[in-house]
Amino acid sequence: MAKSRPGNLKRFYDVNGWLFVAPALLLVAAFMFYPIIRSLVLSFYSGRGMMMKFAGFSNIERLWYDAVFWQALTNTLTFLVIQVPVMIMLALILANALNNPKLRFAGLFRTAIFLPCVSSLVAYSILFKSMFATNGIVNSTVMAIGLADQPIEWFTDPFWAKVLVILAITWRWTGYNMIFYLAALQNIDRSIYEAARIDGVPAWRRFLHITIPMLKPVILFTTITSTIGTLQLFDEVYNLTEGKGGPANATLTLSLYIYNLTFRFMPNFGYAATVSYVIVLIVAILSFLQFYAARERK
Repeated sequence: MAKSRPGNLKRFYDVNGWLFVAPALLLVAAFMFYPIIRSLVLSFYSGRGMMMKFAGFSNIERLWYDAVFWQALTNTLTFLVIQVPVMIMLALILANALNNPKLRFAGLFRTAIFLPCVSSLVAYSILFKSMFATNGIVNSTVMAIGLADQPIEWFTDPFWAKVLVILAITWRWTGYNMIFYLAALQNIDRSIYEAARIDGVPAWRRFLHITIPMLKPVILFTTITSTIGTLQLFDEVYNLTEGKGGPANATLTLSLYIYNLTFRFMPNFGYAATVSYVIVLIVAILSFLQFYAARERK
């Protein structure tokens, strides 16, 4: 039997490899690439419902005069600037504490902190509505310990509504980030910490000068994913405010505004697509800045 030539064998494996991945590539193209291109084209059209026509850059011009858009953008950036750093730092502290080999019931604590991110969104929204109601357990506790003379209006006061959304996001996603840090911490040689401890380095300096620098790649990853998730914030606001983003648009986010433009108001697909690309642009800029700030300096 004649031996197969190396070139023919390589070609055979190449063809078969592409045939194996072709179904997945077709699905990705149909459900990812095509919608991206279609939405970009759609952003240059305007009109109500299916009565659309090419409008050039009119949707971009409309952004500058849309007060609701600027309110949604301000709210989204407020959540991003406040919530993401708090969540990242809290996740780091919890991971560092739970990485202690002498800690008893560490598995129970890790599971309890991680559970919120896999819990039902509807269930935890109902729980938060009950806890933060005017006569809920949170207001009762705050008044009992003397921090407030009257119940806090978590759902009707613009400031406290923002605080409630930040608390809800932090409660749900801190454990998710903590798991990444915990996995990375367990790959760090403990002899480094032992050497620092013997040299008299206090715990807070070990955390700042050993733990954080060695977790830099993981911190960058979680910061970018948390940034993207917060810029796309929709579920928590929709469920806590019943899809209104209230009170008075105080918690309206860009994603919820896109939803309202598409499904709640008179459908305006072109303008909704334009607003969605604002999120894309912000994500691209912030991701670049985060990569640039975390780059290795020679």
